[in-house]
Amino acid sequence: MKTTIDNSFEDFKTALNNSPDLQQEFRENPVKAAENITTNPKETDSWIYRIIVLSFGLIILTIVVTLTIMSMDGSQINAQVLTIFTAISSGSIGALAGLLAPSPGKQ
Repeated sequence: MKTTIDNSFEDFKTALNNSPDLQQEFRENPVKAAENITTNPKETDSWIYRIIVLSFGLIILTIVVTLTIMSMDGSQINAQVLTIFTAISSGSIGALAGLLAPSPGKQ
């Protein structure tokens, strides 16, 4: 049985206290039981962040290219469309900056 915990000892103690099956596994074979404990995938899987960063980057790039094509086409850009594109792109840039900035707890 796989048990998922965050990367702290307090979470490990809580999981051990709340799970009689995990306690029994540790009594029988502590090494094997420790191998069955997995950490939070957000902390260990770098592909999650790569996919998110790629998605936000593609959103920003698509909006810039679309606005460039619309302005070169000679057609009038509706102010409402421009506002929507601005909101989407600024939200994507903010989310991208938030992902790439180091968190205060991991300095």
